[in-house]
Amino acid sequence: MPSQVIVNADDFGLSAHTNAVILHAFQAGLISSATAMANMPAFASACSLAQQPTLKGRVGLHFNLTYGRPLSKAILAEPRLCTPHGEFDLRLKQRTLRLSRRERAAVQAELQAQWQHCLDHGLMPSHLDSHQHVHNIWPVGVIVARFARAQGVPIRLARNVGHNIGPAKRLFKSLLNRRLRQLAGSTADFVCTPADLKAGLAPSHGVLEVVAHPSALGGHDFGDAYLASGESLLALVEQRLGQVPRVGYASLGMQEEMS
Repeated sequence: MPSQVIVNADDFGLSAHTNAVILHAFQAGLISSATAMANMPAFASACSLAQQPTLKGRVGLHFNLTYGRPLSKAILAEPRLCTPHGEFDLRLKQRTLRLSRRERAAVQAELQAQWQHCLDHGLMPSHLDSHQHVHNIWPVGVIVARFARAQGVPIRLARNVGHNIGPAKRLFKSLLNRRLRQLAGSTADFVCTPADLKAGLAPSHGVLEVVAHPSALGGHDFGDAYLASGESLLALVEQRLGQVPRVGYASLGMQEEMS
């Protein structure tokens, strides 16, 4: 069993419904962390909810380059990042290894704008990850990891637990994760989905993050986007990780300071 688990709900701020489900999941003790989308309609409400004792210090930034409108201006002029109409349209392939100087500056400016938008709404992000895992694109990951180091917060690694990670992909993820650790400094040791948990793949040691997208099943139960319809995320986590302490990403930063 891992020594600690972070059950993180992505997409906080996406909608009022998503906010309500994530709040309920915190209150039920299912999740111990969440990440907020700074450019989404229900973001301000998510920031208000994040001040509640159960959530405080446990909400990070879900950096977004793929959905909605950006919060900065320079990125609007980059055709591989935005449409002419001012909406995100990421056209970088997963294997992209280089960005132009202008693209790097634009991504950096957008990350800074989304971070500042959190601060302006009273939210100090506990950590960084990204919508649709865009920081798994190498040059974007380098920017996000360096920014995380500058802000003194942890970053999510690329998913490194799962049956469907072939040899080539596993090698790439290992190299990327090594680089993210080098640049950011503080990370969990393993990242998986609820489907990986269901397959019995929880690691035997270290800190594990479970990336969740909880949905309401009725009553006090929750499903997840990675599970079959009607399948309980709550029952799965309790079955596989019920004895493992659930923590937020801020605890990793405290461990770094103590070591």
